[in-house]
Amino acid sequence: MSKVLLMCLLVLSGHTIALVIDSSKPIKVSASMVVIDEKKKISTYVGKASITQGFLMLRAEIIQLFSNQQEVIKIIAKGTHKQPAHYQQNQPNQSRFIEAQALNITYLTKQELVHLKGKAHLVQGFDSFSGGTLDYDIKNDKIITSMSKDGTQRARFKIKL
Repeated sequence: MSKVLLMCLLVLSGHTIALVIDSSKPIKVSASMVVIDEKKKISTYVGKASITQGFLMLRAEIIQLFSNQQEVIKIIAKGTHKQPAHYQQNQPNQSRFIEAQALNITYLTKQELVHLKGKAHLVQGFDSFSGGTLDYDIKNDKIITSMSKDGTQRARFKIKL
C-alpha cells in the first residue's frame, strides 16, 4: 500500500466527521490531486473534491482536512464564484437534509459548528437563511447569519410555519 494512500486512510479513519450513526460507514474521497503533509497533519484534496460518509457530503474545488493524532478536527472547503463549496448532512432532529453553500465552509468537528463565509446560504427543512456569513451550530440547532462587511450581502431568511 502506498504511503499516500495509507496516510489518507489514517487521517480519515480517526473519529468520524459525520453523525454517530454514520461512523461505521466507509469514507469516500474523490479529487483530481491529493497532497498529504504528514508533519502538519493536513491533507488537501484539489479539483472537484468530494468527501462522503453516510449522509454527510462535502464538495468543493479544494478541501483540507486537519487532524491531530486520532481524529479529524477541522475541515475547510473552498469553492469558487461559479461553483461554491457545498455541504449536506442529515440531522436527527430534522425531517430533511441540511444543505449549505458558500465560497468557504469551515467545519469544526468537535464543536459541531459549520461556518459559511461569502455568499452563505443554508436550507434547514423548509426554512432558508442567507447572508455574508452564517454559523450553523449542529448540536444546539442554532443558526446565526449576518451581512457581509461591505454590506452587499444582507442577512435574509424565509421561514415556513
